[in-house]
Amino acid sequence: MRIISGTHGGRKINPPAKMPHTRPTTDIAKEGLFNIIGNNIAIEGISTLDLFGGTGCISYELASRGAASLTIIEKDPKMYDFIKQTAAQLQFSQIHIIKQEVFSFIETCKEQYDLIFAGPPYALTTIDDLPRKIFEKGLLKPGGWFILEHTPRNDYKKFEHYRSERNYGTTIFSFFINK
Repeated sequence: MRIISGTHGGRKINPPAKMPHTRPTTDIAKEGLFNIIGNNIAIEGISTLDLFGGTGCISYELASRGAASLTIIEKDPKMYDFIKQTAAQLQFSQIHIIKQEVFSFIETCKEQYDLIFAGPPYALTTIDDLPRKIFEKGLLKPGGWFILEHTPRNDYKKFEHYRSERNYGTTIFSFFINK
């Protein structure tokens, strides 16, 4: 796993060998995702929320490209510690990590973000609730983007804020915009 671009471009990240609840986004899918983000959003200075933080790779990429404030939600203690240590090693002081269950966080969150990314476990039975909850709770700033990583079995094209999707094999990114 590596950071693709920005101040830390090319830097390798070595996640723990055994991550039972974590599935890192592949480098190919991540490169495609950041091409889309980079062509549509000025990353410099934005605030972001990374739900199901996992290894933290999406937030490290955003931090490397100039995001000003990054919040990562991760409930697994091992991955929480890994993210905390890695962010410190990379000197990403703008990363704030919260050890909490994602839906519990969404219910109590009072902040708004420019960009929200969710890469939940593919087996999550409540994955279809994520877009609805994000918009019901008003977590996106006007013009903000929500990106959901999922498999082909999930389809969000009929969702009110849906914009588009990109397919990278078994990984699909659906994009939603707060208009």
